[in-house]
Amino acid sequence: MPDAALIVSNIATSQPVAEMQREVEPQPVVARSPAMRPVGRPQLGKASYYGPEFTGRTMANGRRFDPGSTSVAHRTLPLGTKVLVRNLDNGRVTTATVEDRGPFIQGRIIDVSPRLAERLGMLRVGVVPVEVLPVEVAEAP
Repeated sequence: MPDAALIVSNIATSQPVAEMQREVEPQPVVARSPAMRPVGRPQLGKASYYGPEFTGRTMANGRRFDPGSTSVAHRTLPLGTKVLVRNLDNGRVTTATVEDRGPFIQGRIIDVSPRLAERLGMLRVGVVPVEVLPVEVAEAP
């Protein structure tokens, strides 16, 4: 039977994440410092990145989207939450801040800025399987 953490369901499709995984089981994201300890459950799903048409648009936090930022969109994590995002295809990891809501495409759990997409090595493919791990949850105002 799969590990309980792997039976997280994709919110949009209600598909077990295990169906979306590749042959290799993902290893947990390792925090780089004591300040980067996980504070929430890891989420597995698919990531995409913001297209150029989103540059300058107002995000959910009221700021304008900058493609060179470390912004991400997530449907449920509080705005301001810091997350580690790991590309499950190549193992690349980056940190990001939830500043917007989305993605609004079925089967995806996070949208990342083009800067982060480059760090994650996903610019060519566009959509990749990821693990999202909250490391600092923002408090409600």
